[in-house]
Amino acid sequence: MADSVDRRAFFTQGFRKVLGKAVDVVSAKIGGGIHIRPPGALPEAAFLAACTRCGACEPACPVHAIRALPTSAGLAAGTPALQVASQACVMCTDMPCAVVCPTAALEVPLDMWRSVKMSLISIDTELCIAHRDVECGVCVRVCPVGEDALRLDAKGRPVVGAACTGCGICINGCVTSPSSITARPLESMR
Repeated sequence: MADSVDRRAFFTQGFRKVLGKAVDVVSAKIGGGIHIRPPGALPEAAFLAACTRCGACEPACPVHAIRALPTSAGLAAGTPALQVASQACVMCTDMPCAVVCPTAALEVPLDMWRSVKMSLISIDTELCIAHRDVECGVCVRVCPVGEDALRLDAKGRPVVGAACTGCGICINGCVTSPSSITARPLESMR
């Protein structure tokens, strides 16, 4: 078992060194960066190259948040993705989806959840009742990361912080319909 971890680390480091900045440049062109990936995923271009589409991560997810993309997804077809608005990642302590990945496509980060970013969470201030002076805070209470990821400001309005993983639990916990909280793929940061 130790050999597979060492092998995985070797390939992950190799992918990152060889592809370097080219991954960022090519990511938007190859996969469009339009998918929210499971925790521990490589940048999009490297992920698409490393993922064998074996499907091992899907049954490993205890809440069935991971689904293979359909054939209409082009080069990304068959790769795992999350739809956090309908089923959030529950941030399992041991990241079973990444543990079962036979390649470096998904890998448990050395610092576990501290460096994981799956999506970008934003709050629609027009829909959020806290922005209309109604006391709420449900999203903050359900956040598994804590105040560094999602907190209330002095007026009781939610504010997304740097430690947010983009798991989507706050989206599902939001009391407005539709949810005042949305998730975007990481590629939209660029």
